[in-house]
Amino acid sequence: MFLKRLQRRKNGKGHTYWALVESFRTAKGSRHRVVAYLGELKKSEKNGWGQLCRRLNGRARPQPSLFDPPHYDDPTDDEPVLVKLKNIRLQRLRDFGDIWLALGLWRLLGLDTLLVRLMPEGREEVAWPVVAAILTIARLCEPSSELHIADTWYRRTALEDLLGVSVEQVNDDRLYAGLDQLLPHKEAIEKHLKERLGNLFDLDYELLLYDVTSTYFEGECKGNPMAKRGYSRDSRPDCVQVCIGLVVTTDGIPLGYEVFDGNTSDSKTVETIVQAMEAKYGRANRIWVMDRGMVSEDNLKFLRGRGGSYIVGTPKAMLKRFEQHLTEKDWHEVQAGVQVKLVPGPDGDETFVLARSADRRKKEQAMHQRFLERMEEALAKMRASIESGRLKDEAVAQRRLGRLQERYWRAGGAFEVKITKPKQPKDKARLSITWKRRQSWSEWAALSEGCYLLRTNLTETDPATLWKQ
Repeated sequence: MFLKRLQRRKNGKGHTYWALVESFRTAKGSRHRVVAYLGELKKSEKNGWGQLCRRLNGRARPQPSLFDPPHYDDPTDDEPVLVKLKNIRLQRLRDFGDIWLALGLWRLLGLDTLLVRLMPEGREEVAWPVVAAILTIARLCEPSSELHIADTWYRRTALEDLLGVSVEQVNDDRLYAGLDQLLPHKEAIEKHLKERLGNLFDLDYELLLYDVTSTYFEGECKGNPMAKRGYSRDSRPDCVQVCIGLVVTTDGIPLGYEVFDGNTSDSKTVETIVQAMEAKYGRANRIWVMDRGMVSEDNLKFLRGRGGSYIVGTPKAMLKRFEQHLTEKDWHEVQAGVQVKLVPGPDGDETFVLARSADRRKKEQAMHQRFLERMEEALAKMRASIESGRLKDEAVAQRRLGRLQERYWRAGGAFEVKITKPKQPKDKARLSITWKRRQSWSEWAALSEGCYLLRTNLTETDPATLWKQ
């Protein structure tokens, strides 16, 4: 039995009534039967009827959990309690919700038991598996430096009570040492997470996505031989960096990563990461999905030689080879605004997936228009400098033109620009500059805007399936 709330509006005012209801089973399922209508009840009366329900059911109320609303089983609890508000103080407020969830996920993944097995207890004051838990929970809840974790973050969380590690025992030296202790077990942790996440989510490992990012360091970083200057995705070419290659499933679950020297190009990492994944998870016939920065003929030959499959992006320049196919009409719509077609490769070993998107077309048209306008404005300023006599040297003018074409590279090929020395200079001008739009560039831009090209060695013949993969 239980109390059921009944609400009704009368004369524009809401009223709440209560009924004592019994739940019983029938051949068609569970049903409710009203035992008695109780009318409107005060809080103490509701508690009294609630106690009667539990006694009639013959079962004690289960122990409340942390997130259950408060229950008042004793009718006398309705008595007012006098509190002196000026004597109330809030002391040592601590974060709990996200910390409690993160610790639950840590245990759900079985990382606590795994690390106890991998890193047996020694003479350390705080066990290394516990240090690893602190580092991981901090990374999930508030990504920051180890110094910030020790000086600020850990002090305002409930981890001291949940893990039994005092604030004084958490310092940056211990956290950095914890990272050093974890590194030798990288492969074992990756294999454990792959199996555990596979059991929890029934993951598919046949299609793997691979990409490379980078992270930079302030300072010279002389102690790290891998920290070098290279292409900075963080727009910090003044800092040394390392590159990180990450492999994930189509669900976004990471399978493994590798760290490379900071000056390593993306295409030079493919063989290393493929061999590492095969060593860990076997040499199955997986499909690798990579962007055009990874693509080189050597890499594709390497994948084909190992019996691997791939779907990769291609450089924009390769689209020019398929100009004829762009004008044809045998396109298949795979979703609203996106059309694709399959084009056999010249050797018969590959298939090219030609795609065009209406939204992407609008975006590229706007970008081209913006670059064209800026390029033309810059050329007009250059002409003004020549006519005023401020720009007299032809070599300097050519370098300035080169910088403009580099800055507005999307429109650099749209203009045919000539800088010459006239036989009879006019007034202060020692040079002349003329330009005109290239018709061929405009025609190709109109045809190729919104289009891109993928290549694969899969034998799938459905263009929609290949595009979605």
